[in-house]
Amino acid sequence: MGALTGKNILVLGGSRGIGAAIVRRFASEGAKVAFTYLHSAAEAHALAAETGATAVKADSADRGELIRAVADCGALDVIVIDAAVLVMGDPLTLDPDVVDHLIDVNVRAPYHAAVEAARRMNPDGRIIVIGSVSGDRIPFPGGAVYSLSKSAMQGMVRGLARDFGPRGITVNAIQPGPTDSEMNPADGPMAEMMHGFMAIKRHVRTSEVAEYVAFIAGPHGAMITGSLQTIDGGFAA
Repeated sequence: MGALTGKNILVLGGSRGIGAAIVRRFASEGAKVAFTYLHSAAEAHALAAETGATAVKADSADRGELIRAVADCGALDVIVIDAAVLVMGDPLTLDPDVVDHLIDVNVRAPYHAAVEAARRMNPDGRIIVIGSVSGDRIPFPGGAVYSLSKSAMQGMVRGLARDFGPRGITVNAIQPGPTDSEMNPADGPMAEMMHGFMAIKRHVRTSEVAEYVAFIAGPHGAMITGSLQTIDGGFAA
C-alpha cells in the first residue's frame, strides 16, 4: 500500500516519455490512473495494458475536448499536465500557425485543464504542471516561443496556488532540464551542446522526473505550492 493507493489521478499527455514514466510511477502505488494521448495510439494502449491505467484520446489544443476529458474523470486527487509541443527555430521564419498551436497546447490547455480539475477536485488535491528549465534560461538561439510558453506556465502556477490554496489544493511546476525522451533523446544532435551547460553532464531520466512528481503529489507535498521545482543537473545554475 503506497501513499497514493486509491487516489484518482489524471495525466494529460501520458503515452510516451515523461508522461508514461509518471503513469507507471502512480500505477505502481495502486492509484486509479487515466491518461490522455492523441497520435500515439499504439504506445497508449500498450501502456494501458501494462499498468492497468485508462487511455483516453483527447486533443489538448481543443478546449472543449480537453475540458470533457478532465470532467469525465470526476473528483480528482491529482492532475499532472504534461502534454506539450516543442518548436525551435528562427522567429522570423517560423510558421505563425505552428507558433499558435504551441501556445494552445503549452499555455492555454494547462490553464483550462487546471481550472476544470479544480472545480470538483477533492480537498488537499494536487495540480502539477510539467514545465521546463527553459522558462528560466534559454542559452541558445531558436527557443524563444518554447521559452515563452514555459515562462507563462510559471505565472499561472503562482496565481492558481493563491486561488486554490484555501481548499488545500497545491499547484506546482516541475521543471526538467534536458530529459531523455523522444522529444530530446540523450544521443540526439544537441546532446553534447546541452551537456556543456550542465554541472552533471547527462540527460535527466524520465523515471527521475516521475519520482519528483510522486513526491509533490504525496503527503509530504502538502505545504509545497506556488513553486517551481527544477530538476536539471545544473543546466540553469
